[in-house]
Parts: sequence; C-alpha cells; structure tokens
Amino acid sequence: MVNVTMKNVQLENGETLAYRERDGGSKNVLLIHGNMTSSKHWDLVLENMDPEYKLYAVDLRGFGASSYNQLIMRIKDFSDDVKLFVDQIGLKDFAVVGWSTGGAVAMQFAADYPGYCNKLVLLASESTRGYPFDGKTSDEEEVRRLSLHEEIKKDIVRTIPVQTAYDTNNVQLLKLIWNAVIYTHNQPEPHAYEEYVQDMRTQRNLAEVHHSNNTFNISNHYNGLVEGNGLADKINVPILVLRGDRDMVITAEMTKELVEDLGEKATFIELKDCGHSPLVDDLPQLLRVVTQFLNSEVYQ
Repeated sequence: MVNVTMKNVQLENGETLAYRERDGGSKNVLLIHGNMTSSKHWDLVLENMDPEYKLYAVDLRGFGASSYNQLIMRIKDFSDDVKLFVDQIGLKDFAVVGWSTGGAVAMQFAADYPGYCNKLVLLASESTRGYPFDGKTSDEEEVRRLSLHEEIKKDIVRTIPVQTAYDTNNVQLLKLIWNAVIYTHNQPEPHAYEEYVQDMRTQRNLAEVHHSNNTFNISNHYNGLVEGNGLADKINVPILVLRGDRDMVITAEMTKELVEDLGEKATFIELKDCGHSPLVDDLPQLLRVVTQFLNSEVYQ
C-alpha cells in the first residue's frame, strides 16, 4: 500500500497551494494536471508508478484545495506559482510530467527557470502555440477566435454550460461531456468517476484558463492571435511528447506543432488505443513509456 499525503504550502505571493506527496526513492517527479482536474486525477499514477520515484502532484491555483486569491490571466501565472512552490518545499533535480494544460505550464516553467527540472514529459499537451478558443456556435459558422477574457466568460458553448454544471452539481452533464471527448473508450471505476466529477467542481478559474491557453505562444510563429515569444528555444532538457491516437482534445496538428517547435530535444511517442486520458485508457502503457524515458540515458 503506497503512502500518499495531502499537504499545503503558503506561497510568498499570498496563495496557498495544496499537493499530494507520495513516498518513494531518490528520483523526484512533479505532476502538473490540466483543465477541469486537479492532483486528484493523478491518483492512478500515484498508486501504481514504480516506488523508486518520489511523486509530487500539485493543485494549481484555483483548482482542488488550492486558493484563488488573484486571477490567473496567463499560463506564466501558473508556472510562477510552481516556481514558488518548489522553492518553498525545497524540491530540486526533478522531472516534470504535464498533462494537457499542465503541459503548457511545464514548458513555461522549464523555459523560465533553467536548472530546476531535468526532464520533461508532455502528456496530451496543448501546443507550444497554445489552444485556440473560438466563438463558433455551429459547424456552419466561420472560426471567430475570441481574444478577450470577457468574451470567453460569455461563451455559450464551452464556458457557460460547464460553469453552470459546476454551480448546480449537474453530474450528468459533466459526465456527458467527458464521455463524449475524453472517456470515449474506457471509463474510470464508478466510485472514482464520482470523485473525479466532484473534484472538477472545485475549479474556480474556467474562463481564465481558456483565456490563458488561447493566448499562450512560446513558439517563433504567429498563432492566429498573438506572436510567439520564442521561449521554446530556451528549454534545454530532454522532452518526451505523448499523444494518444484517439485524442479528441489535442489534435495531431497541435502535437506536430509541438514537436516542430521543440526540435531535436523532443522525442514523440504515440500511445496506442488511447484518448486524452491515457491514465484511464491504458495506464500500464503510459507508465512503461514514461519510466523508460525517465530511466534512460539515451535521452540525456
């Protein structure tokens, strides 16, 4: 039986970040969740990853049991919190696994703060050029990419329905959304699924995360909304890029951009018969490729 402890730490910026710490060996790994989740959604990894790894799974600001005193308006706000977090708990020489939006946070962190992480795993990560948010209400409409936070807050397709489901505890709608785009093949065990849905409802920054993803761009390209800042070039650690072949959230084109922008330091592996949550679709496959990467000197 693994020992996972829920803790929290006060940051210098006035926020409090909660995190799960799993006992393990000398190899440190920081797990960063994505949108509509928290450290709770890493539970299968925390329970099953090889005990040689000591695992830390953080709740980003506005998720899970962490505070949300100041609005998040860019991915860098999250990654700066992560910097304060690892300094506060004294975490050094660690690998980072970032899932979906967490991949963007991980990339921003690695670019801004060299010397902290030693390897990067981008699991079903959004592109180095962000994740576009358009205002289409039907397939017949032309793409109309939203640019303002206030516009995204008023979006009637992705923002308002999910926020309303959070506020009214509409478990049926939240499951309907996840079954349609994420758990398209396998679903979590019923009890775990109920816990995941209630965990989703802890999110207090839905529109802000959409806005942050929409304006994120660390490439050297214009993404249709903002020019890239080129920070991808500053990431100087080995990177493993993972995408499930059935992912309906992250397109193959987004992953192609990611691999292209990160260059030779990135290795891409396609996860077979997996969607946006390989943790549920095929945990053994996911853990196998991740631990091979973390243990191998080939990627150094």
